[in-house]
Formats: sequence, structure tokens, C-alpha cells
Amino acid sequence: MYQFAKPHPKNMNYKPDSTTALPLYLQLSEFLIREISAGRMADSDKLSPEREMAIQHGTTVTTLRKALAVLQDKGLLERKHGSGNYVRRAKQVESVYSMFRLELKQGGGLPTSRILGVTEMKKPSDLPIFGTSDHGTRIRRLRFLDTTPIAVEEIWLDLDSGKVDPDQLQDSLYRFYKMQLGFWISRAEDRVAIGFVPDWAPTEFGVNTGTAVGFIERFSWAQITNPVEYSRTWFNADKATYIQRLI
Repeated sequence: MYQFAKPHPKNMNYKPDSTTALPLYLQLSEFLIREISAGRMADSDKLSPEREMAIQHGTTVTTLRKALAVLQDKGLLERKHGSGNYVRRAKQVESVYSMFRLELKQGGGLPTSRILGVTEMKKPSDLPIFGTSDHGTRIRRLRFLDTTPIAVEEIWLDLDSGKVDPDQLQDSLYRFYKMQLGFWISRAEDRVAIGFVPDWAPTEFGVNTGTAVGFIERFSWAQITNPVEYSRTWFNADKATYIQRLI
């Protein structure tokens, strides 16, 4: 017998945010994709009726249906006429946040961010070699999953890859690169270790400067030999975990 999916109570009432650059239907589809990937919505789970889901997520039926259409296109949803919508697990699918590896401890969570600063500058000597320019754009962000602050990030984009307009930045930098700068990230390499919270981390992060936390270094490549981006992320392991799934 088909059962209704039962997401974690904290995520049951996730509502898309109209103040962000990502369209509402994509926010909702990304949320659902991450719930399915985390196993919190299982294969053959039946979704609630569309009108109920729209109310639950604070959106319109039209927006919800656009989100569900994205899942259907990716093979994650089967619509049965007269019966309803059913989850279909598939191999890892490409999505806006498919390369974002942090999840809430209970699984899932939609990534969002708050910009702390954007600076174009000469690359400092402590950075590894990446790109082709000796200058880059440094982006510092506070990162959330749903509404929970879970990480601080420092992203360096090689200046030869394009000029960054802070007013055009989106929660998904990879989507921003593709839409605004004309290139896309084709692969990334992560190195996970222990790091110490930097002195620029805001108090909202909830972890004091100098405290040992989870640490991720990432090199990202586009369609050239050298990586175009280098980033480092300090995450609160009490609230989030690094996940890499092999399907």
C-alpha cells in the first residue's frame, strides 16, 4: 500500500522565499529533490493532494505544479491520472544544488545564503594556485539550510573568469556563473578536514572564533584545464553533516 511521505516536522512547512533570486518553483523543486536524495521521501511514497501541498508550502497550485513538473522531467515523480503523484527514486540527478554536500543532521534542507562581503583583490599568498590571474573576487557568506545557519564560506573566483556584480549574486553561485558569466562548473574536488572558525564569522553562525569545526576545501573546474574557483567552508557539525552519496 502506498503511504504518504512524512518529512521531518521542521521541514513540513518549508515556504519558498520571494526575496531571493531563485524562482519560487525552483526553490520548491530543489527542496523536494534534496528530501528525496536524503531518503526522507522514499520510492513509491504518495504525495499529498496538490492543493494541500500548495497550502502547506505557502504557495499557489500553479507554482507547485511547475515544481512538480521539474521533478517529473528528472524522473523523480510519476503522475498517475485519478490516483495522485508518487515519488520515484532515481540515480543522482543534476539540479541547482546537486553539488552542495551539506545537509541538516536529520537530512535535507534547502541551501540559502547571506552575503557578508564581496571584494575584488590580489590573491593573498596563503591561497593555493588556481586560475590564470593573480587577482580574484572574494565572496564571504553565511550559509543556511532552511532557516538554520550552518556554515560560513569564503569563495574565490579567478578574475579572468569574469567580473562579479554583487547585486546580481544568487544563492547558487554555480547558477550565477552560468547565467551571468557564461561558463558552468563541470566538476569539483572536495577535501574535508578540521578547521577553525575565522575571525570574520558573524555571531549568527553560533560558533565562536577559533573553535574547531568541520572544514571543506573545494577546487572547481569549468571548461578549461585550471580550476576557476577555490573555496573554503567552515561548518557546524552539531547542525549539519557532509554527505557524498554513491548510487
